[in-house]
Amino acid sequence: MELNKYIDHTNLKNTATLKDIEKLCNEAIEYGFHSVCVYPYYVSLAKSLLKNTNIEVCTVVGFPSGMSTTDVKVYEAINAVELGATEIDMVINISALKNKDYDYVKNEIEEIRDAIDGKVLKVIIETCLLTKEEIIKMTEICNETFVNFIKTSTGFSDYGARVEDVELINSNKNDLLEIKASGGIKDLISMEKMIKAGASRIGTSSGVEIIKSLKIEDNE
Repeated sequence: MELNKYIDHTNLKNTATLKDIEKLCNEAIEYGFHSVCVYPYYVSLAKSLLKNTNIEVCTVVGFPSGMSTTDVKVYEAINAVELGATEIDMVINISALKNKDYDYVKNEIEEIRDAIDGKVLKVIIETCLLTKEEIIKMTEICNETFVNFIKTSTGFSDYGARVEDVELINSNKNDLLEIKASGGIKDLISMEKMIKAGASRIGTSSGVEIIKSLKIEDNE
């Protein structure tokens, strides 16, 4: 198992500098991570730094609250793709879900999906704010909308990914839908637990430390 290929190497700090993003991209190249995940402001830079590599450029839409209107999110997504993003992580409108306005949630996902020209779409549901029933409902909606991934968390709310939430999603998803676990995954043990629970992608800012600890473990 190539654990490095599971990792979306992430820097979503609002204080991130040019040097920080350069460091992120250089680390992604050195360790062979699947992608880098940056704010839209840095998509062009990341695309430039990662040219001639197979590392994807991921960015976020409606982040972190999800409370922008659908039109704004669609514009964000289109703009991000135009700048060079190949993967889009969008936050659902959690209030709409709480209101049981499932058509709104579903239609928003579909509009963004259709606007990004076949790029990978990950739907962030912010599991820490949801009941089990709401997590199941969002998994069903992601099944129905044929998105690529359902993603647990932004990492900016009460807490991040939990094994039990990934297991719950995994037990309700179809065979096409994949799971991205993110938020608070800072060590090898946590990452392995998420993968065992059903995650096929890991969002973390601690990818370098995780892979270094794996190499140390392999050498012991």
